[in-house]
Amino acid sequence: MKKVHLLIIKAFIRPFIVTFFIVMFVLLMLFLFKYIDDLIGKGFEWYVILQLLMYAAATNVAMALPLAVLLSSIMTFGNLGENYELVAIKSAGISLQKAMAPLVAMVVGLSIAAFLFSDFMLPVANLKMGSLLYDVRNQKAAFLIEEGIFNNSIPGYSIRVKQKLQTDSGDVLKDIVIYDQSKGTGNTNVLMANEGEMYKTEDKKFLILKLKDGVRYEESNGKGYDPRERLTRFNFKETEQRFDLSSFNFKREDENLFKNNFQMMNLKELDSAEKDTRVRYDSIRMVGAKSLESYYKIFYGTAKYNTAVGKSGLNFKKDGVFAGLDSTQYASAVTSALDNVRYAKDGLEPHIFQADEFMKTIRRYLVEYNRKFTLSVSCLVLFFIGAPLGAIIRKGGLGLPVVVSVIFFLIYHIISTVGEKSVKEGGLSPVVGMWIAIIVLTPLGLFLTYKATVDSALFDADFYKNFFKRFFKKKEKSTL
Repeated sequence: MKKVHLLIIKAFIRPFIVTFFIVMFVLLMLFLFKYIDDLIGKGFEWYVILQLLMYAAATNVAMALPLAVLLSSIMTFGNLGENYELVAIKSAGISLQKAMAPLVAMVVGLSIAAFLFSDFMLPVANLKMGSLLYDVRNQKAAFLIEEGIFNNSIPGYSIRVKQKLQTDSGDVLKDIVIYDQSKGTGNTNVLMANEGEMYKTEDKKFLILKLKDGVRYEESNGKGYDPRERLTRFNFKETEQRFDLSSFNFKREDENLFKNNFQMMNLKELDSAEKDTRVRYDSIRMVGAKSLESYYKIFYGTAKYNTAVGKSGLNFKKDGVFAGLDSTQYASAVTSALDNVRYAKDGLEPHIFQADEFMKTIRRYLVEYNRKFTLSVSCLVLFFIGAPLGAIIRKGGLGLPVVVSVIFFLIYHIISTVGEKSVKEGGLSPVVGMWIAIIVLTPLGLFLTYKATVDSALFDADFYKNFFKRFFKKKEKSTL
């Protein structure tokens, strides 16, 4: 048994590691394709990109780990079945369940590790990646002059260059127009030059433009109370314009600003936040209920009401709430009731809106709370789907197992995504919505395990061909 267990464990570990890193690589490429526009042309240091990819890889474990378990389990038992090693194991009197026992223990260990990772490591990774991605996406692109286009990247300035030439000493610009809007007076300060040279200071903090053969136009109001505008023109042979590039520096926001996000909390924080929000939810509902008390007025059936209408002995159960009222009193009562309903509705709408927002927040907390557990359980469920599937189809490698595993993982992912969306919209309870994929796939895993145990020809094409041949032969005989 020990040799068989070691054989199966060795057969599982290698494809698991390979498939895990392949899936992680694919997910990282998808991440790069998604945010490639936010990374290119902004002058980031290499370590910033590396940090972002490292945090993104950590957040992708929740999707890569179950898929790697599913794919590697199909490959392991597919290889064993294709090489007739599984037949030899069964012929030695070892059942499929006993052969799977060491891998079950290993996957249970992986599930426990996945739970600990999702509770302790994943919130930190989400916080780091979320804050860094926010800073990256809000970073300005590197200052770049394009021919014939106004550049407004530098705050307070708009620069247009008709022609740009590359030389050994730097960039030479032709036909330059600069609108100085730094004083907040609009386009009242215009600088034009025939030629200029552009370069940065050694500390990269300032951009220097050496301009030649140009003119500056300035418009300003007259002195004192004189409303007339004054136009001043300065001609120059050579001048220097300095621009501050501090706005292009990469700045990091305080990570504490992102800590209240749902995905950046562990179980204890999620539970505490959910309880605090529920207290606020109950409080706003109580306030809304109390605001309606002043609109409830019950007079009928009392001596006070009977005296007011000048009648006694009214039977409201038989004649209705309008008993004893003439047409004028009836119209007045209906109008007053409609006004009260309208006022009550207008006063209640802000409370309903706040209560709905609190309930949405509560559902989001419960979604993330349950997600901590579904990650670890999904590894077990997908293993009990993948292992018997591999034993049934008896195909190893990266061909058919990849196709089958992707199909089943897509089914799991689609069901869980639909369930999560239904929870957020209030259509399902958080427990049902987040566990519905596990609930649906668990019977499938048990069914496949049973079929693999009894050596079922569930995916054998020859079995179905022979079945249909026998079926059609019987049909032909019955017609004769």
